[in-house]
Amino acid sequence: MFTGIIEAQVGITEVKKQPDSLEIRLPNPFADVILGESIAVNGACLTVAQIDSPDLLFFVSAETLEKTNLARLEVGSSVNLERAITLSTRLSGHLVQGHVDGKAQLVEISSVGESYRMKWQIPPSLARYCISKGSITLNGVSLTINSLDGSFCSIMVIPHTWTHTNLSRLQVGDEVNVEVDLLAKYVERLCQPLLQL
Repeated sequence: MFTGIIEAQVGITEVKKQPDSLEIRLPNPFADVILGESIAVNGACLTVAQIDSPDLLFFVSAETLEKTNLARLEVGSSVNLERAITLSTRLSGHLVQGHVDGKAQLVEISSVGESYRMKWQIPPSLARYCISKGSITLNGVSLTINSLDGSFCSIMVIPHTWTHTNLSRLQVGDEVNVEVDLLAKYVERLCQPLLQL
């Protein structure tokens, strides 16, 4: 479990592509990482498969490649990292599983003072879980939805988030990993029997 508060932003040092999987190597920004630990990479929960100082190695399965933008990673690509929370962690963002639901496309970006407004097209199957002022995770970053228009949502990115995540490196047309609010999915599941009455 994660909170969507990015702890580090690093560049990929090696990518090994297999027919149905991927291995990625990246610098280790954490002093006490252990083998088998879960780390969210662009919002996707991955397991530390190998520690080769100063690098970490991750294995990406076929299902993760299909759901996420990790298949497009290249040497030098910037990724957001967050370690799993502990029971004493402050929940500064929101509850994030690291189970990516799909991808969203950046359709518009504009500066508003020192902040940036980003407009995203969310898959219709995921847009139903979004509400104005609700939470959404994009590339592992916990964000607040400012407004909704069908399957489009607008998000205001403050200067700190802009400089400390890879959202600042995106261009119109780029895709990010999306995880919608976990609580919304549970509510839908619990209400399904009532909706069928």
